Amino acid sequence: MFIIEGKQKLNGTVKVSGSKNAVLPIICAALLSKEKVTLHNVPQISDVNALLQILNSLGVITSFVDHTVTIEAAELKNEGADDSLINKMRASILLFGPMLARLGELNLSFPGGCVLGKRSAHAHTYALEKLGAEVIRSDERIHMRLPKLAAANVLMTEMSVTATENAIMLAAVAPGKTELKLVAAEPHVQDLCNFLNTMGAKISGIGTHFLTIEGVTELHGTEYSVTGDYLEAGTFAIAGLITGGEVRIEGIPTWQLESFWQKLEEMGAKFTLEENAVTVHPTEKFEAPTAVRTAVYPSFATDLQAPFSVLLTQAEGESQIFETLFEGRLNYLTELEKMGAKIQILNPHQATIKGKARLRGVPIASIDIRAGAAMVLAGLVAEGTTEISNIKYVDRGYENIEGKLTALGAKIRRVDL
Repeated sequence: MFIIEGKQKLNGTVKVSGSKNAVLPIICAALLSKEKVTLHNVPQISDVNALLQILNSLGVITSFVDHTVTIEAAELKNEGADDSLINKMRASILLFGPMLARLGELNLSFPGGCVLGKRSAHAHTYALEKLGAEVIRSDERIHMRLPKLAAANVLMTEMSVTATENAIMLAAVAPGKTELKLVAAEPHVQDLCNFLNTMGAKISGIGTHFLTIEGVTELHGTEYSVTGDYLEAGTFAIAGLITGGEVRIEGIPTWQLESFWQKLEEMGAKFTLEENAVTVHPTEKFEAPTAVRTAVYPSFATDLQAPFSVLLTQAEGESQIFETLFEGRLNYLTELEKMGAKIQILNPHQATIKGKARLRGVPIASIDIRAGAAMVLAGLVAEGTTEISNIKYVDRGYENIEGKLTALGAKIRRVDL
């Protein structure tokens, strides 16, 4: 658990780690080559460690030292996968495209580990079938074959990030020209495309919802630096603002957070943007925005909705949250209510937050990765001591968050139970 003594003003500079949501698909995409791939700026988080263990069980040689990962997949095999890890890790679904491309078949335990409501694999299998794959089984296990890989014109069934990434990875080596339409365009999807292009892929339209991919015969090894984590950057920006300090956040291309900055500006928050850094300044008063509505990029990110709600508890007025993407994403609000937040949950996708609330430290729990970050933020602004249990979720997405916050002046410590 984390134990936080609240009401400490944060000041100083923090550098964000590499993006969790970018590095996981990039690690999987490295399987497309038989040659060595070296990745820099890799976050030291449990999800990366778990994915590398899965790759090891598939015959892949990996190393992870000082934020650098090397991957050698010449001996990739379609057996021996660690089902216990796959069952706990939704991101293992990103193995579908690369394994079909390399081996012509995959037979894996069905990916799990999601606590955000039911997340179907249909968007993935639909796109992969368009490129020539066929589904043999899709209940407790997913068994697919690839009789003939061919380019195609694919209209995605939804703007799913991971389904888009799977389709991109398979299309990169599909003979001919593939058109992918209504794809997700999040910064981590863009980073995957840029990485694949360094391996010899020919992907254009990066950053839009329409990609053109000229398939190549094979991809070669490469060396690549993963983009900074814009979700971590947003979390630290909120931490600075709610504690009334001045915090400079480095290592993040700030264009990746345009909707976030727009919402902060709407609230009257004071901050200064640079190309690869942002400084948040002490702000006396926050005005509650009428609504915060999550949607696909470049709209407001669903992964910043929970952290942003903590800021809403400190704003003057009433705001409505509308979570359009995931079931279960508002479950954390009951934890904020325990701390004194004034919240009305209207339905699984909508809630109203009334500020300005006086939060107090009480025992609370982290229920998913981003909700865990929100609980940490709530502890920073609360009066007294906050105990946050189940922080394994935080460790999945944030590298040494307590160390970074302590360096800024927070009083936060980890206690092993």
